[in-house]
Amino acid sequence: MIIRWKIFSAAPHRMMFFGGMLQILLTMVWWLIELLGRYTHWWTPLPTVTASTWAHAFLMLYGLPAFFIFGFLMTTYPRWMKGQMIPYQSYALAFFLLIGATLFIYIGLLTHFFIFAAGVVLLLAGWSVVFYALLQVYFHAPVKDKHYESVLNVALLAGHLGILAYFLWLVTGQWFFLSFALHGGLWLCLLPILMTVCHRMIPFFSSCVIPNYHVVQPAWSLPVMGVCVIGHTILEMQGGLAWRFIFDVPLMLLVFHHSLRWGLWRSLKNRLLAMLHVAFLWLGIALLLYNVQSLVLLFSDHFILGKAPLHALTIGFMISLIVGMVSRVTLGHSGRALVAGRLTWICFWGVSVTALLRLCAELFMFKLNLNVLAAATWLIFLLPWVSRYMPMILQARTDGKPG
Repeated sequence: MIIRWKIFSAAPHRMMFFGGMLQILLTMVWWLIELLGRYTHWWTPLPTVTASTWAHAFLMLYGLPAFFIFGFLMTTYPRWMKGQMIPYQSYALAFFLLIGATLFIYIGLLTHFFIFAAGVVLLLAGWSVVFYALLQVYFHAPVKDKHYESVLNVALLAGHLGILAYFLWLVTGQWFFLSFALHGGLWLCLLPILMTVCHRMIPFFSSCVIPNYHVVQPAWSLPVMGVCVIGHTILEMQGGLAWRFIFDVPLMLLVFHHSLRWGLWRSLKNRLLAMLHVAFLWLGIALLLYNVQSLVLLFSDHFILGKAPLHALTIGFMISLIVGMVSRVTLGHSGRALVAGRLTWICFWGVSVTALLRLCAELFMFKLNLNVLAAATWLIFLLPWVSRYMPMILQARTDGKPG
């Protein structure tokens, strides 16, 4: 047992990815139970201490991706900046706080408001521990060029404020706090983090695989992204949905430009690399849907796409990227060959199927509610993915190296 704990705690990505894989299943198991209660006669929805829709949104924005993001950043920050490794005490403490937060949130959601609120506070505490550890690396690292990490730090701060805002909404009931938690968590935290990681890593990984590859990482990309996500968030929170295209069109063009310049078509020859490129393409698709929605609203006041753009962004882009990036990191850091097998490839495309089903749920009416089918499809494809990669986290590296 001691040896297994040493293996499990040997690196931050092991512990954090383990928590993330649990969350990727638990979050959707609870939501599927909730949806079956809403849309079938099997049972009535489980009573919750706060609106289940906002609890689902909170878990998807903060409870699920945090583990994966922190596991990745606590591994890459020291590598990118040639800094000191994150100490065991920091990432272990953060892991226990985040796992404790997860337990409190689920238990409190179904039992008592104060337990649920305590879970949110624990999540904020775990986020703070990670953020502090990353800042220590950032400030003490010897390299001068830290522009990627600077963007990531601002986004992490926005996520920190988003969790705090959600807690304040729980306490005060003020809609502004919930609005900031939801919109800020997605557009000021998750999207900048994931886009920055893509900008840093997709060209790098592509250069390792694609012959005669030209790395494209223009310095103007991240500032443009920053202006666009801030502008989108302000308009969203102010109710200016019809005018979001002012910022979403440039962001969409940036994403499609990068997708083509990064070699989307050439990447398809390598499954593990293609997963990252296809995930990034989903971001462009999501922004295209946001723009269609905004322009239709501007000229007709019809909200024709519902939450389709949102789920193209969160499932199509975010979850696809998590599956692609975590698969790659887990294989590489377990000493295995960087090859996506058939199971990984099928599970990855299953996420796109899930996203498409969730989009269709906003556009078409069927006897079987497609929300339920999308949630079930999520579990059908991601349970085998977790079963494939979680054992790698719990086993020693196959090459005998530490970590």
